[in-house]
Amino acid sequence: MRPAHRPHILFDFFGTLVAYTRSRADQGYARSYDLVRRFGADLDYQLFLDTWVATWSEFDQRSAADHREFPVTDVSAGFLTTVLGRRPSDAEVETFTAVYVREWSAGVRHLPGVADMIRQLADGRRLAVVSNAHEADLVSEHLKAMGLLPYFDAVITSIEVGWRKPHPAIYTTALSALGIDAEEAVFVGDTYEPDFVGPERLGIRAFLIDPDRQAAVPEERRLTSILDLPNRLRG
Repeated sequence: MRPAHRPHILFDFFGTLVAYTRSRADQGYARSYDLVRRFGADLDYQLFLDTWVATWSEFDQRSAADHREFPVTDVSAGFLTTVLGRRPSDAEVETFTAVYVREWSAGVRHLPGVADMIRQLADGRRLAVVSNAHEADLVSEHLKAMGLLPYFDAVITSIEVGWRKPHPAIYTTALSALGIDAEEAVFVGDTYEPDFVGPERLGIRAFLIDPDRQAAVPEERRLTSILDLPNRLRG
């Protein structure tokens, strides 16, 4: 077992290593809208957005109850069925999903200083990303674009595990992938239940990015920014 001052690190991704918007409507989706119009949907842009958000919310509400993850293709199929008034073809679902994911991903922002921090922390440690995601390659593609994929020993996503944080299966999958025990790891994220409560229940020491001090976490576990982490680990 490694000494306590050199723990391996499990990172949340969205909101932790990159910035993004939680809204499914604020960002522009002109190409996705044009595509459903070409498929035969007769609706204006606002109704397109409203129907997409409502469809996504139905899936999210079900997952909130049991933490089972769903693929974005399931949301696309339900959405297209509603707006087209018919069952979409598999090709239509796949095409719409690919266009939507590209447009959504354009709003993900790579944060200054994170790449250098990860390279520093990878020296002598194993690193993993443990993220809720509805598309299997999304996180890895962003890590590749950031030049960071080689520094991570594992990228664990809820869509591949089948369970989303804070279900224990996603954390234990990450620990197994790294070949470590819970007490050898720390978890870092920005959302209280998935990134602090869930890991702590399994004995993984957690740090929460919480600059506004909204969560009930010990001060020594609270981060103003992800860039606080190296100094906190040394402390």
